[in-house]
Amino acid sequence: MNDDFLFAEDDDEIHVEELGCWKVLIVDDEPEVHAVTKLALNDFNLNGKTLEFVSAYSGEEAKAIFKSHDDIAVVLLDVVMETDDAGLKVAEYVRNELDNHFTRIILRTGQPGQAPEKDVIINYDINDYKSKTELTAQKLFTVIIAALRSYRDIIVIEENRRGLEKIIDASVDLFSSRSLEKFMQGIIQQLASILGCSKDAAYITTAVATTSRTINTSNNALGDDELYVFAGNGEYASKEGVPLKDAINDQEYALCVKAMREKQIVYAEDHVVAYCNSKSHNGALLYLSGLPRRIGESDRHLVKRFSDSVQLAFDNVLKTVDVEATQKEIIERLGRALEHEPNGSNNLKRMVKMAQLLAKKAGLDEHAIHELGLAIPLHDIGTSIVPKSILQKSSPLSEEEIFKIRQHAEFGYQILRDSCRPTIQLAAMLAKQHHERWDGKGYPDGLTKEEIDIKSRIATLVDVFDALLNARPYKPAWSIEKVEAVLIEEKGQHFDPYLVDCLLSDLSAFMAIQTEYADEK
Repeated sequence: MNDDFLFAEDDDEIHVEELGCWKVLIVDDEPEVHAVTKLALNDFNLNGKTLEFVSAYSGEEAKAIFKSHDDIAVVLLDVVMETDDAGLKVAEYVRNELDNHFTRIILRTGQPGQAPEKDVIINYDINDYKSKTELTAQKLFTVIIAALRSYRDIIVIEENRRGLEKIIDASVDLFSSRSLEKFMQGIIQQLASILGCSKDAAYITTAVATTSRTINTSNNALGDDELYVFAGNGEYASKEGVPLKDAINDQEYALCVKAMREKQIVYAEDHVVAYCNSKSHNGALLYLSGLPRRIGESDRHLVKRFSDSVQLAFDNVLKTVDVEATQKEIIERLGRALEHEPNGSNNLKRMVKMAQLLAKKAGLDEHAIHELGLAIPLHDIGTSIVPKSILQKSSPLSEEEIFKIRQHAEFGYQILRDSCRPTIQLAAMLAKQHHERWDGKGYPDGLTKEEIDIKSRIATLVDVFDALLNARPYKPAWSIEKVEAVLIEEKGQHFDPYLVDCLLSDLSAFMAIQTEYADEK
C-alpha cells in the first residue's frame, strides 16, 4: 500500500518511536469481523501513534465500554446485532446520553436495507456509513485515517476551548486564591493543544516559590533560587508548589537546567523546555512532555512567541500582586500603629485570618472574604484618639474614660466614611459597628441582629475571641475552656448565634491560627 502518511521510508536506520495509541472500538457480533479488522490495520501508524483495539460483541457491551472509556477515538459499529437497530441505539446512547461528540462513529453493515444510508445520516450523528462488502483493506485504512485526523483536530479545538475558558475565568479576578494558577494553566494548555494536544505541561519559576503565593523578587543566579512547578496540567496538575527536581526525572531536570542557564529553548524527542525571559526575575520555563509529534520549524517559532508573551503577562500580574501586597502591608502597619499595638503583636494578623475563615464558614463569597481581609486591620483605627494611658490601664476605668473609649467607634467611622474605595468603605462600617451587639445593647447606635452587617458581626466575634485568649494590660490570657464557655453564654446576646456555632464547630482551626500567629515574646 502506497500511503506516505502511514509509513516512514524503507530505511533501516530510521527509528519510528511510538508516542501513544489511538483507541479503536470494534462493535460486531461476528468474531471473524474483529479478527479481519485487526489484521488489516495491524501495522497502522499515524503521527507516531499505533492503534489499540477494544472489542464488543453486542450493543449493550458497547455501551458499557463507552461508559468506562472516555478516550475512544473511532468506533467501527455494526448495525444489526442482538436487534435490528442495536448499532443505532449505541450511536444514540453515545451522542445523547453520554454527550460524547468527539468519538468518530463509522457505521458498517452487511444488511444496508435494515438501515438506509440517507435516513441514518440525517437522523443520527454518524460520521461515515459503509457496507461491509465495499470496505476493503485499502478503504479501511483510508476511512480510519480520515476519522482519526478528524478526531485529533476536534480534540485540539476542545483543548484550546478549555484553555481559553481557564484564561477567561482567571481574568475576572486575577487575585483570588486560585486565579493566577488558572491563568497560567490556561496559557500552557493553549500551547500544548496547538503543538499536538500534549496533556502534560507545566509552568516553572523561582518568582513564586510556594503555593501560599510568597513572592521572591530576587535576581540571584540559578542555584541560589530553587525552581518550582507553579501551574500544571495533566501529569503536573498535582505537582504545583513541588520543587522541580522532585517533579521530574534527572534527565529531564538536566534539560531544564540547561534551558535556564543558556536562556534558550531545548527540544527533545517528545518534549520541549522553553526559557521565558524576564526583566524583573530570573526567568521561568515552559515544560511540555508527551508530545505526539516532533516539533517543526513553524512550531518552534510559535513556542518562542508563546514563551516571550507568557512571561511578560506573568511579570505584569506579579507587579500588580506586589502593589496589592504593599498596600495590604501598609494598612496593617498603619492599623497597628494607630491602635497602639506593641511591637511583636500579631493581633491584626490573627484577626484577618480568623475573620476570613469564619466568613468562609458562614457562606460568604470569595470576593467578600478577600475584601474583609483587607479591611479588618482598620476596624479599630478610631482608638488613635484615645490616650494610650487609658487603653493600657490595668485598674477599673472611670465613666469619663469609658466615654472616651466608646467615642472611638464613631471617630473611626468619620475618618474613613468619605472614601470612594469599597475596601475603605467596608473598613468604615467595621469601625462603627464592631461594638454593636446582637441583643441591641451595643454602641454607638444600638443596632440589633441583622441590622448589623454580617461582616461586622464576624469582626465583633473574632475580636473578642482573640482578646480573651491573649494577655492584655488589663487581664491575663484566658484558657480556651473559659473562652468557649463565655462564647456559649453570650450566644444570642453579644454575638450572632449562627456565627458562634460556626466558630465552635471547628474550634481547632481557629486555635491553629492562634498558634501560627502567636505574639512574639
